[in-house]
Amino acid sequence: MWSDEGLRGGALSGSAVAVTANAGAVGCAARPSRRVLRGVGAVFAGLLVNAVLSSATDEVLRAAGVFPPMEQTMSDALFALATAYRTVFGIAGCYVAARLAPHRPMLHALWLGGVGLALCLVGVAVAWSQGPGFGPLWYPLLLCVTVLPCAWVGGRLVEHSRVR
Repeated sequence: MWSDEGLRGGALSGSAVAVTANAGAVGCAARPSRRVLRGVGAVFAGLLVNAVLSSATDEVLRAAGVFPPMEQTMSDALFALATAYRTVFGIAGCYVAARLAPHRPMLHALWLGGVGLALCLVGVAVAWSQGPGFGPLWYPLLLCVTVLPCAWVGGRLVEHSRVR
């Protein structure tokens, strides 16, 4: 705690102490904000990797005739296939987020997992409101269940590689 011995010289010396203390706080605040931006960028990069890989694979499978056209509903087996590769891509995206993180890689992977969970919950709400024409409800529910374990695995892979 502050003692009043340094402040006995009057208001001016108290102000000088306050200004010095504030200047130190401002100087410290500038550094973490850059780190925060780098962390947000790492999470965004991981999200982008996941989205691009998933969308590209969807389109390749559609062009190859494995997936039906967009206006047709897929079979449960094809939704299971999509779940499998999205799980792998989720791990890859969280790995990228953790690898690019300026510090605490697991935290950044889990942050991306939280963003993914929020997006999955939106998918559940849409699937619930649209009915069976939008696809089976188990698909977005299963993605919600797998997103945080995928984030943990992606973060763990980075932590394991940094230990060596």
